[in-house]
Amino acid sequence: MSVIVEVLRVVAPVFVLGFAGWAWVRAGEDFPLRFVTRLCFTVAVPCLIFVALARAELDRGALASLALATLGGYAAAGLALAALLRAAGLSQRAFLAPLTFGNTGNVGLPVALFAWGEQGLALAVVVFAVMACLSFTVGVWLVSGGGSPREALRQPIFYAAAGGLAAAGFGVAPPGWVMDSLALAGQMAIPLMLFTLGVAMARLTPAGAGRAALLSGARLVVCAAAALGAARLAGLPELASQVLLMQLTMPVAVTSYLMAERYDARPVDVAGLVVVSTAIAVLAIPAMLAVLLGAGAP
Repeated sequence: MSVIVEVLRVVAPVFVLGFAGWAWVRAGEDFPLRFVTRLCFTVAVPCLIFVALARAELDRGALASLALATLGGYAAAGLALAALLRAAGLSQRAFLAPLTFGNTGNVGLPVALFAWGEQGLALAVVVFAVMACLSFTVGVWLVSGGGSPREALRQPIFYAAAGGLAAAGFGVAPPGWVMDSLALAGQMAIPLMLFTLGVAMARLTPAGAGRAALLSGARLVVCAAAALGAARLAGLPELASQVLLMQLTMPVAVTSYLMAERYDARPVDVAGLVVVSTAIAVLAIPAMLAVLLGAGAP
């Protein structure tokens, strides 16, 4: 019973805020999705990332091991998913990036925070930062049929992660008032991301639901196996392994739909993936947390 209560404590804020965004749109209220998304990923999320990493009580070796395990996990998942798509005769350009790079921001960061506290958030931020850099380089290249690594260099998230890691590694941080200001701005990120996720879900339709369900299920298994294998090879401690597993198995991100729309990579099908994988996550996330939190219970 205690594990069930703990899982509900973790997932309730995530689903309540997401539902609030969904209900807001369904009630006919306006929501500038692109503006709020831009605000999140140029101001709030970079501040959150910098502060979480700068204040993290983790040594450089632990951070480096997690970053390498994350790279290895995404590489393994990407190769396996590419083979799956090729065998199914489905478009790599349309489906590979959305299936590989999940929603480690809007959903993953809040889940890590509520499940494992500030230390869990700091670890999740490392995974998110690696994913963001991969998504804006490899991901853009896959979806657009070309692209440049310079895209990642245009993202404030890249510099926030680099600055936060440097501050943590060398024990040098900005003055207290600067950190407090950044922390205050970062506090916008999680509620805004969850509310925005609900808004986006209300506006998307589950196109090709059957295929989307099969792909989402396969993705969940592949990414979980990749995360567990990478964590074991890197020798990650239990908490870092759990965070990596949760992050890599997050549902397909709404940003994947926005990217597919931008590059005309079958956005309707990608929207269906977002909707269906998120619906599956409503059951999958509590189930995985019940196992992970139960395993860590005394």
